[in-house]
Amino acid sequence: MSLKLKGVMQSTVTPLKEDFSLDLPTFEKLLDFHVRTGATAISWPHHKGESLNLTMAERRLFAEAAVKVVAGRVPVSIHVSSLAVEDSLALARHAQQVGADAIIAITPYFWKPTQEALYDYFVELGTSIDLPLIAYNSPGHLGVEISGELLSRLIVRLPNLIAMKDAGFHSEKFLEVSRAALALRPDFSMIAGVEFLAPSVPLGCVGSYSAAGAICPNLCIELYEACISGQSVRARELQYKMIRLWDLFRDQYPSSLKGGMVLMGRPVGPTRPPLPTATRERQAFIASELRDLGILDTEPHGW
Repeated sequence: MSLKLKGVMQSTVTPLKEDFSLDLPTFEKLLDFHVRTGATAISWPHHKGESLNLTMAERRLFAEAAVKVVAGRVPVSIHVSSLAVEDSLALARHAQQVGADAIIAITPYFWKPTQEALYDYFVELGTSIDLPLIAYNSPGHLGVEISGELLSRLIVRLPNLIAMKDAGFHSEKFLEVSRAALALRPDFSMIAGVEFLAPSVPLGCVGSYSAAGAICPNLCIELYEACISGQSVRARELQYKMIRLWDLFRDQYPSSLKGGMVLMGRPVGPTRPPLPTATRERQAFIASELRDLGILDTEPHGW
């Protein structure tokens, strides 16, 4: 597979109307905004996109829209993970049918499969389509992890496994899987789950799926460029700012992120229950934090 992922990639939120139905026109504007402000790839719907609160029909609709709107300007990957494996397989087939460039899949939800069961799951998914596959590791949320040994076996078995998104935020584990992957597939992309780039790039990371890019794309790109150019002091300073932003947005994620987008002139509607929607009081607090970080004066406003 020739697709090579790197840089600041955007996993978009899901715009909703006040009645919690999908807002397609705003989704199209958001996709275009991300591409115009430097995203090197688009992926939807990660958990930031409220994937588990969407129906299969909604996911198919917006997956098709993402491919159509981006129109080949950057690669588009579709997150296909669902509670039922059959739904994941169906979403993967649909992604291929509508022209997506890749699929991404996390380890199964709720259950805690063995490493052998995880191997079988990813092999079934990866061999069901002809698209590149991105594995997604989030042990803190799901209680299981993709080990270096497992990733090595999957790379040997799946020629279309091109990357892994790691949201474990554990340097020792990241180095383990990075070393295992790059030894077998030197062009394999290790991707940080959010913008923890300063500690990850020296260990083989080539980019991130951005958490803050909907708010501050300039800062995200500046951090990435400082990291890959070896400006360690500058990278550390920018990483400190990004950590403050992540601490701000991770509360009821993505509720606070959507609240921040209102302040930047890019409203995307409420968050679908059971997640809360950011209140005016919460938005006022977010505004004070963004002002203190200099975000309000240095980042684009509006679409």
